[in-house]
Amino acid sequence: MPYHATRHSLIPGLALCALLGTADGAQASPFYAPPPPEEDTPVFSGEAELGFTQLSGNTDSQTLIGKGRLNWLTGDVMHSLRGEVRNVSRDSETSAEQYLVALRERLELEGPHYLFGFARWEKDRFGGYEHQLTSIVGYGRQLLDTDAHQLSVEAGPGFRFDAIRDAPNQRLAVGYGAVDYHWALSESASFAQEASIERTDDNLTTRSLSSITARLNAHLALKLSHEIEHISRPPLSASARTDRTTSASLLYNW
Repeated sequence: MPYHATRHSLIPGLALCALLGTADGAQASPFYAPPPPEEDTPVFSGEAELGFTQLSGNTDSQTLIGKGRLNWLTGDVMHSLRGEVRNVSRDSETSAEQYLVALRERLELEGPHYLFGFARWEKDRFGGYEHQLTSIVGYGRQLLDTDAHQLSVEAGPGFRFDAIRDAPNQRLAVGYGAVDYHWALSESASFAQEASIERTDDNLTTRSLSSITARLNAHLALKLSHEIEHISRPPLSASARTDRTTSASLLYNW
């Protein structure tokens, strides 16, 4: 069965703190590679992101995008727990619904090297899967670590369990690679680009997240982001191969 369609859901409207967003679907962010800990890195830190839009009139549309992350440091190991939820509805009918929970570990080695491992559970109501569970371990290298630029790459093997709607479940070996780049444009603005690839015997999943963040004060910031996820061979019940989400949201850091 060919896949040529892309889910479309336009979400204009008035949002929290003038947050505007459009979504062609919902998907998981590529990955999160916490930066190497410094001497002044806090033991606990976190980030919460919220975007909400609503349009009423000829078309009733609501979009909710919520993300959260908690980091904590024990010795040379950085732990990161994050969660995401996205929901899009038009005329009282849900057109996108996605959830994600992920736990990640980063162990610093001598020099610009580190080991990592993560486990990720995700559910996309319109992606053809009941849910997916992915576990990856591997090696990473910090190529750049300056005040202006941070760049890391990582790769490793893993395992994925796919619970497919109306089809047998699959247990797959996965090859994983990713890149994470951050550029401090100024004291209050930054650009970030994350990208990852996951390869199995019969499927290729690529993810990209581009974002610009403008800091308002020590704790609040505005973030504009664009995410793309492409699955080369999704389940037959999937709506499309490619999902895209463009959003503006309010960030709170602590």
